[in-house]
Amino acid sequence: MIATNSSTWPAKFQPRAQLALALSSLPRPWVFTNGVFDLIHRGHVVYLQQARSLGASLIVALNSDASARQLGKGPERPITMECDRIWVVAALECVSMVTLFDEATPVPLLREIQPDCYVKGSDYDMDQLEEARLMRTWGGHSVAIEHLPGRSTTAVIRRIRSGA
Repeated sequence: MIATNSSTWPAKFQPRAQLALALSSLPRPWVFTNGVFDLIHRGHVVYLQQARSLGASLIVALNSDASARQLGKGPERPITMECDRIWVVAALECVSMVTLFDEATPVPLLREIQPDCYVKGSDYDMDQLEEARLMRTWGGHSVAIEHLPGRSTTAVIRRIRSGA
Protein backbone atom coordinates (compact mmCIF):
# COMPACT_ATOMS: atom_id res chain seq x y z
CA MET A 1 0.00 0.00 0.00
CA ILE A 2 1.13 3.54 -0.68
CA ALA A 3 2.44 5.88 1.97
CA THR A 4 -0.47 8.00 3.16
CA ASN A 5 1.31 10.73 5.10
CA SER A 6 1.98 12.94 2.09
CA SER A 7 0.41 16.38 1.87
CA THR A 8 0.42 16.04 -1.91
CA TRP A 9 -2.61 13.76 -2.06
CA PRO A 10 -5.86 15.10 -3.48
CA ALA A 11 -8.22 16.44 -0.82
CA LYS A 12 -10.80 13.75 -1.67
CA PHE A 13 -8.38 10.93 -0.79
CA GLN A 14 -8.73 9.57 2.72
CA PRO A 15 -6.46 6.85 4.07
CA ARG A 16 -8.30 4.10 5.92
CA ALA A 17 -7.07 5.33 9.31
CA GLN A 18 -8.72 8.73 8.77
CA LEU A 19 -12.02 7.55 7.29
CA ALA A 20 -14.24 7.90 10.36
CA LEU A 21 -13.43 11.57 10.80
CA ALA A 22 -13.65 12.34 7.08
CA LEU A 23 -16.98 10.54 6.70
CA SER A 24 -18.57 12.67 9.40
CA SER A 25 -18.37 15.67 7.06
CA LEU A 26 -20.11 13.96 4.12
CA PRO A 27 -23.85 14.44 3.64
CA ARG A 28 -26.01 11.33 3.65
CA PRO A 29 -27.17 9.15 2.07
CA TRP A 30 -23.79 7.64 1.28
CA VAL A 31 -23.35 5.58 -1.88
CA PHE A 32 -20.37 3.21 -1.90
CA THR A 33 -18.75 1.48 -4.82
CA ASN A 34 -15.43 -0.23 -5.33
CA GLY A 35 -13.18 -1.44 -8.08
CA VAL A 36 -9.80 -1.19 -9.72
CA PHE A 37 -10.81 1.63 -12.10
CA ASP A 38 -7.78 0.93 -14.26
CA LEU A 39 -7.45 2.99 -17.46
CA ILE A 40 -10.43 5.24 -16.74
CA HIS A 41 -12.80 5.37 -19.72
CA ARG A 42 -16.29 6.62 -20.54
CA GLY A 43 -17.93 3.51 -19.08
CA HIS A 44 -16.33 4.21 -15.70
CA VAL A 45 -17.36 7.87 -15.74
CA VAL A 46 -21.00 7.15 -16.65
CA TYR A 47 -21.15 4.38 -14.01
CA LEU A 48 -19.78 6.69 -11.30
CA GLN A 49 -22.15 9.51 -12.30
CA GLN A 50 -25.11 7.12 -12.09
CA ALA A 51 -23.91 5.84 -8.72
CA ARG A 52 -23.67 9.39 -7.38
CA SER A 53 -27.24 10.11 -8.48
CA LEU A 54 -28.40 7.53 -5.92
CA GLY A 55 -27.29 9.58 -2.90
CA ALA A 56 -25.77 12.78 -1.59
CA SER A 57 -22.16 11.48 -1.45
CA LEU A 58 -20.23 8.90 -3.47
CA ILE A 59 -17.44 7.00 -1.74
CA VAL A 60 -15.14 5.09 -4.10
CA ALA A 61 -12.92 2.38 -2.65
CA LEU A 62 -10.06 1.50 -5.00
CA ASN A 63 -8.39 -1.88 -4.93
CA SER A 64 -4.76 -1.32 -4.03
CA ASP A 65 -2.25 -2.65 -6.55
CA ALA A 66 -1.76 -5.74 -4.37
CA SER A 67 -5.51 -6.30 -4.09
CA ALA A 68 -6.02 -5.82 -7.83
CA ARG A 69 -3.42 -8.50 -8.59
CA GLN A 70 -5.51 -10.99 -6.55
CA LEU A 71 -8.45 -10.57 -8.94
CA GLY A 72 -7.00 -12.74 -11.71
CA LYS A 73 -7.18 -10.11 -14.46
CA GLY A 74 -3.67 -10.96 -15.62
CA PRO A 75 -0.08 -10.33 -14.51
CA GLU A 76 0.08 -6.92 -16.19
CA ARG A 77 -2.86 -5.53 -14.23
CA PRO A 78 -3.37 -3.03 -12.93
CA ILE A 79 -1.77 -1.02 -15.68
CA THR A 80 -2.15 2.25 -13.81
CA MET A 81 -0.52 2.40 -10.36
CA GLU A 82 -2.76 3.00 -7.34
CA CYS A 83 -1.36 6.48 -6.67
CA ASP A 84 -2.31 7.56 -10.20
CA ARG A 85 -5.75 5.89 -9.99
CA ILE A 86 -6.40 7.79 -6.75
CA TRP A 87 -5.66 11.11 -8.47
CA VAL A 88 -7.78 10.38 -11.53
CA VAL A 89 -10.84 9.11 -9.62
CA ALA A 90 -10.59 11.95 -7.09
CA ALA A 91 -10.63 14.46 -9.95
CA LEU A 92 -14.11 13.38 -11.03
CA GLU A 93 -16.77 15.83 -9.90
CA CYS A 94 -19.25 13.08 -9.01
CA VAL A 95 -16.84 11.47 -6.51
CA SER A 96 -16.99 12.74 -2.92
CA MET A 97 -14.26 10.60 -1.36
CA VAL A 98 -11.67 8.04 -2.43
CA THR A 99 -10.04 5.44 -0.23
CA LEU A 100 -7.93 2.35 -0.80
CA PHE A 101 -8.30 -1.24 0.37
CA ASP A 102 -5.86 -4.16 0.37
CA GLU A 103 -8.30 -7.02 0.93
CA ALA A 104 -9.66 -9.23 -1.85
CA THR A 105 -13.16 -7.80 -1.27
CA PRO A 106 -14.44 -4.57 0.29
CA VAL A 107 -16.44 -6.44 2.97
CA PRO A 108 -14.31 -5.25 5.93
CA LEU A 109 -14.45 -1.67 4.63
CA LEU A 110 -18.22 -1.85 4.12
CA ARG A 111 -18.61 -3.02 7.73
CA GLU A 112 -16.55 -0.05 8.84
CA ILE A 113 -18.33 2.59 6.73
CA GLN A 114 -21.90 1.20 6.70
CA PRO A 115 -23.08 3.17 3.67
CA ASP A 116 -26.73 3.53 2.74
CA CYS A 117 -26.33 2.12 -0.76
CA TYR A 118 -23.82 -0.29 -2.34
CA VAL A 119 -23.38 -0.16 -6.12
CA LYS A 120 -21.76 -2.59 -8.55
CA GLY A 121 -21.91 -3.11 -12.30
CA SER A 122 -24.61 -5.27 -13.83
CA ASP A 123 -22.07 -8.00 -14.57
CA TYR A 124 -22.37 -8.94 -10.87
CA ASP A 125 -25.25 -10.99 -9.50
CA MET A 126 -26.25 -8.91 -6.50
CA ASP A 127 -28.04 -11.88 -4.91
CA GLN A 128 -24.72 -13.75 -4.81
CA LEU A 129 -22.54 -10.96 -3.44
CA GLU A 130 -21.56 -11.10 0.21
CA GLU A 131 -21.43 -7.31 0.09
CA ALA A 132 -25.15 -7.09 -0.78
CA ARG A 133 -26.10 -9.51 2.00
CA LEU A 134 -24.01 -7.50 4.47
CA MET A 135 -25.70 -4.22 3.45
CA ARG A 136 -29.09 -5.59 4.49
CA THR A 137 -27.85 -6.22 8.06
CA TRP A 138 -27.97 -2.46 8.81
CA GLY A 139 -30.86 -1.59 6.49
CA GLY A 140 -28.80 -0.60 3.47
CA HIS A 141 -29.58 -1.63 -0.08
CA SER A 142 -27.65 -2.63 -3.19
CA VAL A 143 -28.05 -1.58 -6.81
CA ALA A 144 -26.62 -3.00 -10.04
CA ILE A 145 -25.92 -0.37 -12.70
CA GLU A 146 -25.96 -1.34 -16.38
CA HIS A 147 -22.64 -1.17 -18.22
CA LEU A 148 -22.22 0.84 -21.38
CA PRO A 149 -21.86 -1.80 -24.10
CA GLY A 150 -18.32 -2.23 -25.40
CA ARG A 151 -16.79 -0.01 -22.73
CA SER A 152 -14.32 -1.86 -20.53
CA THR A 153 -10.65 -1.74 -19.63
CA THR A 154 -10.26 -5.24 -21.10
CA ALA A 155 -11.68 -3.98 -24.42
CA VAL A 156 -9.30 -1.00 -24.39
CA ILE A 157 -6.33 -3.31 -23.77
CA ARG A 158 -7.46 -5.64 -26.59
CA ARG A 159 -7.69 -2.67 -28.98
CA ILE A 160 -4.22 -1.46 -28.03
CA ARG A 161 -2.72 -4.94 -28.48
CA SER A 162 -4.36 -5.38 -31.88
CA GLY A 163 -3.02 -2.02 -33.07
CA ALA A 164 -6.51 -0.78 -33.91
